[in-house]
Amino acid sequence: MPIYEYHCDKCSHDFEYLIFGSDQPECPSCNSTSVNRLLSACSFVSRGSGGQTVSRSAADSSCGGCTATSCSSCGH
Repeated sequence: MPIYEYHCDKCSHDFEYLIFGSDQPECPSCNSTSVNRLLSACSFVSRGSGGQTVSRSAADSSCGGCTATSCSSCGH
């Protein structure tokens, strides 16, 4: 079951919710069901050329202000 992040339209509270099947998330602060799912920062794990595990997140990028969809577009 995935955990998603949500923003409540009624009280502006941000929260996480564990989804079971077709559950409708409810704000824990005001019990409103008028919520929007947020985009979460993702991370990835890959194997480097020597077989070592390389673990990075988008926040670790040296291109903090970059809006490109791929690092190959700017060479970093």
